[in-house]
Amino acid sequence: MKSSDCSHLLNRVREIYSQEQVADALGRDVRTIRRWESGGSMVPSIAADALRRMLETAVVQEEDEQYRVVQKPSFRFIDLFAGIGGTRQAFENSGGLCVFTSEWDRFACQTYRANFSDSHPILGDVTKVNAATIPDHEVLVAGFPCQPFSLAGVSKKNSLGRLHGFKDKTQGTLFFDVARILDVKRPDAFLLENVKHLQRHDQGRTLEVILATLRNELGYQVTAKVLNSASVVPQQRERIFLVGFREECGFDWSSVDLPSVEDGPLLGSILHGPAEEPESPYTRRSGRSTVVDPRYVLSDHLWDYLQRYAAKHREKGNGFGCSIFDRNQVARTLSARYHKDGSEILIARRGGNPRRLTPRECARLMGFPDSFRIPVSDTQAYRQFGNSVVVPVVTAVARAIAACLAGKPLPTRPDGSQMIFDHLREEFDAANRPASVRRPVRYSKKTPRKTTAKT
Repeated sequence: MKSSDCSHLLNRVREIYSQEQVADALGRDVRTIRRWESGGSMVPSIAADALRRMLETAVVQEEDEQYRVVQKPSFRFIDLFAGIGGTRQAFENSGGLCVFTSEWDRFACQTYRANFSDSHPILGDVTKVNAATIPDHEVLVAGFPCQPFSLAGVSKKNSLGRLHGFKDKTQGTLFFDVARILDVKRPDAFLLENVKHLQRHDQGRTLEVILATLRNELGYQVTAKVLNSASVVPQQRERIFLVGFREECGFDWSSVDLPSVEDGPLLGSILHGPAEEPESPYTRRSGRSTVVDPRYVLSDHLWDYLQRYAAKHREKGNGFGCSIFDRNQVARTLSARYHKDGSEILIARRGGNPRRLTPRECARLMGFPDSFRIPVSDTQAYRQFGNSVVVPVVTAVARAIAACLAGKPLPTRPDGSQMIFDHLREEFDAANRPASVRRPVRYSKKTPRKTTAKT
């Protein structure tokens, strides 16, 4: 295990334990732990197992100096097509322990490793993984590649004369590797995520094959629902989630149902604010305020091109163009192509060209806390967040799954789901900015809520 990974593991342990407790558990003196934390000496890899055991059986001190025992992880899960770890973060937030990770993109792996410390390696090509060698687990989670089924992906492949769906031999058949692992390992539950268009792809036949495989061939009780993330982040992002259990355990979508999108936050809640601490290279200090770095403002040449491109397609009656938003609106779906020109979500500026979102703002738009590390270039970061899940949405689903596995299904009252998402939204806001900055900008009931606006 790399020393940097051990240091990250130590930091996670120190969020729970004192230096004295860590020193006692590792058989070291406090000065050694202090040197490790300050960077005066490297954390040896031999300490990793002990640190990991401390996380699994954590004891935390509350404000009243009384101790409570935090139970060992309530379930184990594997993270397939892991991306940058959005789904993992959601399931860890719900009491899970990740025991296996698979992701092939080397830049995504770089971001994943920067945010999660593991004893297990990140395996690449899932098609080459022997399912029997995967550790036992209670939950399988997978966001298998959506490009073969997405509306944009299908349109692009059609225009290039390429196959899509299950006929896409590179990505379209990866679902069957998920099924292969489910068949061998037989976890208690699974969560699969994909684009909304999966339900309509090939006139619905693609989803029929997937459900038939999961239900008839593998014997799981499966239910599916399309969820819109606009309830918890200021982005119209609809994704289909498939939840399956080996045995009936009381799972009901109404326990995780989204509140009305009309009650969701607006873009002002994720945009950089003047009271923030500057974060290079995304923001910098200007006088007493923090401002977005000028590199994210569109050049005159690019802005002129986008306007001419939009005008040309308007004349043809097409919907192509660029979309400009202010802080009181809700954005379109952030996509992996955002790195090209940012045209789907541009932020209006007074007296100047619009700008792109910064990678940090994209992270917030996907529900990641500001503590989430972004070690890659802007181009890779835009791709990664555009391909990610919205963490608070998956967290709500994961908590419902975890409750069912524990034999205590969440209540199915409509207000129950509202309470869950209000709590998640509060957690997200609290993790990011001071109250004066993070407060969502909302319209009153008398003012219609703005939606997307194209140019």
